[in-house]
Amino acid sequence: MEPPTSSRLNSRKRRKDGSGPNGATELDGIPPKMSRRSLGLREPAPFSDEVEIDYSKPYIRVTYEEAVRGTPLDRPVRVYADGIFDLFHSGHARALMQAKNLFPNTYLIVGVCSDELTHNFKGFTVMNENERYDAVQHCRYVDEVVRNAPWTLTPEFLAEHRIDFVAHDDIPYSSAGSDDVYKHIKEAGMFAPTQRTEGISTSDIITRIVRDYDVYARRNLQRGYTAKELNVSFINEKKYHLQERVDKVKKRVKDVEEKSKEFVQKVEEKSIDLIQKWEEKSREFIGNFLEMFGPEGALKHMLKEGKGRMLQAISPKQSPSSSPTHDRSPSPSFRWPFSTKTPPSSPANRSRNESTVTYDISEDEED
Repeated sequence: MEPPTSSRLNSRKRRKDGSGPNGATELDGIPPKMSRRSLGLREPAPFSDEVEIDYSKPYIRVTYEEAVRGTPLDRPVRVYADGIFDLFHSGHARALMQAKNLFPNTYLIVGVCSDELTHNFKGFTVMNENERYDAVQHCRYVDEVVRNAPWTLTPEFLAEHRIDFVAHDDIPYSSAGSDDVYKHIKEAGMFAPTQRTEGISTSDIITRIVRDYDVYARRNLQRGYTAKELNVSFINEKKYHLQERVDKVKKRVKDVEEKSKEFVQKVEEKSIDLIQKWEEKSREFIGNFLEMFGPEGALKHMLKEGKGRMLQAISPKQSPSSSPTHDRSPSPSFRWPFSTKTPPSSPANRSRNESTVTYDISEDEED
């Protein structure tokens, strides 16, 4: 299918400029984009007995050099990888990814051993064979799945599935009375090594489950599984229930403790805010008080102004010294009723009358 015109133009522009995605050059180590042809990208990989093989064409195995250079689209390099794939995990997926990317044009066939073979040669599995088949089917790197795969690969099996190379890690796999079950594959030049993912394996996962058995048993009992389904005795069942209750009480106490700490922290924060606000208000109040009642405050100026106004209102204004003096006219005398004597006078009037010779006499007295 032809790519869109815009993508072709962009790719030409990148090649012309000598830069890759996001402005990176070829020296940055960014791998080129490759087209994906795997059926597992959109639907589960088919089983080998469901795939039709054209046996009319002769089977000629490609060499390693031819596979590395790249084969035609109608002749992909058929790579086979086998295993138990119990508790399918990222280590399995990474191994299959490496097998898929061994050559530019790879068709990956994955063989999964049955429960009978696995239990005889390796041990009991957690998942049954149908679950393991289904898990491998849904791996994006797988193109075809072989059910009930053989424990040791025979020339007949390799020819039946037209296998060019067998992918597996390079560590010798001792089993079925052999030091390395892939020894004859390596001698035939059909072995393609992959790298193991350290830190994860089916045995590691099972070890974790066994180590934390009590935790998982309690969890499943809480989720509704019965003690019989978990193969737990009556005493252990009661013990797990008691531990669950104790853990709930501990959790409640811890929650209360955390909430109390949060409450105390909030109270401390609020008290600090209140103290800061109180200090600010107290400083403001003291400043206003000093501004009003201090030695040079507004109240002192107000009192000084009021005192000046009161003194000015109480004391009369003095007459100017340059103004002329006027003699006072004597007040008119009058006669006391039924008396011919003059009214008593004040010492000042008496002195003034003595200095004068004449007296004022009314008309009645003249008569």
